[in-house]
Amino acid sequence: MEYIEFKKIEVKTHQTLTEKWVQDRIVENPTILGLGELDVRDKERKQAKAGRLDLLLEDSNDENKRYTVELQLGKTDESHIIRTIEYWDIEQKRFPKYQHIAVIVAEDITSRFLNVISLFNRNIPLIAIQMNALEIDGKVGLHFTKVLDETHLIFAKDDEKPVPASKEYWETKASKTSLELVDELLSAFLKRLSKDLSLKYNKREIIVEKNGVRINFVRFKPRKSFVNVFVLLEEKQTVLNELDNTSIDYEVKDNEVRLRIETEQLKEYQKTLNAMFDKAYTELYKN
Repeated sequence: MEYIEFKKIEVKTHQTLTEKWVQDRIVENPTILGLGELDVRDKERKQAKAGRLDLLLEDSNDENKRYTVELQLGKTDESHIIRTIEYWDIEQKRFPKYQHIAVIVAEDITSRFLNVISLFNRNIPLIAIQMNALEIDGKVGLHFTKVLDETHLIFAKDDEKPVPASKEYWETKASKTSLELVDELLSAFLKRLSKDLSLKYNKREIIVEKNGVRINFVRFKPRKSFVNVFVLLEEKQTVLNELDNTSIDYEVKDNEVRLRIETEQLKEYQKTLNAMFDKAYTELYKN
């Protein structure tokens, strides 16, 4: 493997790079922050009497977790810390049942301010991320390193009305391939349970309806090359045992099994997936 040297550059003093440029790169691919799969809920979000929040991000696999992100070129300072916490406080007061996590992103987080941030971190879920801009062969890349993680606090859910979207919206947000995968999950797997099932496109997720009414046993969040599938199950051990014999990635949170499904897995594990959807649908109407 060939070794290539890179040059670290400071965005704050760069002639063409700006904070907006950094913000746009994060919006294009929020995963570069190293916080997992994220969706952009808003940018330059107006705060009452307090300016604008740079980014509001949401965990792709847990819609109850949100990140209030503030960017700072150069060294972090007192005003940056105060602004970050202030915006976090406004958001968590607006939607108190969400889990809000404050995120400070700066090019230089000094040891002094890291100690100060650590004090806040004992009572506020706060993450500090150092950003490095690297130049290689005339091209610039961004690298983010988490230097302080959150203190985990427990929050409950909120009831925020879903925002309607369209299939075209999701094709742009994810891909045409992943939307075709959702269509196949509906036609080949869910329609077996009832021919009256259909998809409803919202900005946060794709839900399933029966005769125009949402039924809560499965929902989807497409990505570029796969689909996150969320299935509600109470008695799930048999299903989990079957999933362990497949290549499907999954995790369990409370009564929800969260799967990452790719196109080639549909036919290969058709029996396992059918059994899972059958059980979830049966439990729904039993309860």
